[in-house]
Amino acid sequence: METTTQNKTLNYAIVKHYIADWLKNYATKSNLKGYIIGVSGGIDSAVCSTLCAMTGFPLTVVKMSIHQAADQADRGTKHIEWLKANYPNVKSLDIDLTDTYDKEIELLTKAGAFDGVSADDIFLTSANTRSRLRMVTLYGIAGAHKLLVCGTGNKVEDFGIGFFTKYGDGGIDVSPIGELLKSETYALGKELGVIEEILNARPTDGLWDDGRTDEDQIGATYDELEWAMNFCDTAPSIEEFMAGHEPSFFAPLSDRQKNVIRVYWKRHTANAHKMIMPPICDLSNIR
Repeated sequence: METTTQNKTLNYAIVKHYIADWLKNYATKSNLKGYIIGVSGGIDSAVCSTLCAMTGFPLTVVKMSIHQAADQADRGTKHIEWLKANYPNVKSLDIDLTDTYDKEIELLTKAGAFDGVSADDIFLTSANTRSRLRMVTLYGIAGAHKLLVCGTGNKVEDFGIGFFTKYGDGGIDVSPIGELLKSETYALGKELGVIEEILNARPTDGLWDDGRTDEDQIGATYDELEWAMNFCDTAPSIEEFMAGHEPSFFAPLSDRQKNVIRVYWKRHTANAHKMIMPPICDLSNIR
């Protein structure tokens, strides 16, 4: 199967083995026993867990429900069953973190941590807390069993708009699909045999109680974001455009395209702190 994205053609029959071999070599050099990954019922974790399973190294897949929507939990369960049926090196854990999450939010509230904070900010903080609890859980198991935590972020999310939780799902040891766009991740998932329910589901991070999807949160589809990422990589004067001017390079664009660029660039700049190493105070001038 071959898919062309942004003038680049990938043969996914080759890609799947290339990434699986990379994961295998990394684990070997690390002198660790294998991998652990959180499975959400979405395409990214389905693809990454399958690639880890292909290494032949021990793989622990973990379901970590926190007030999880039934359809998401069901897709995650079906994927885990499919993995275990096809790869004997896979074992699974089902850990319900709902009570832990509820207790954390209760403690923060009682301590006054949310006093004077808007409802929207509390809502966002609570969502990020879910992601960070899952990270702590994965590393707790990984440390005990000498496993590497596998990340699930794709290129658009991790390096385009920073659509992940800092020290949550961004807290990982390896990033196998960090060079793949969302559309390419879907194509690879199809090549890997990922179940249809996941291939057909609308992407969601599963951190919200109201059922919102990724695209609901972002304000643009992944196809639009991939276009904007490619456009902004080559566009001159993006800062001038964002300041309310319109360089000639942007003139042929439709109103929707211009709006998508604004959505993409605002998130790209606002979340830059997630995509680079934390700043370090330089003491060279006083040493």
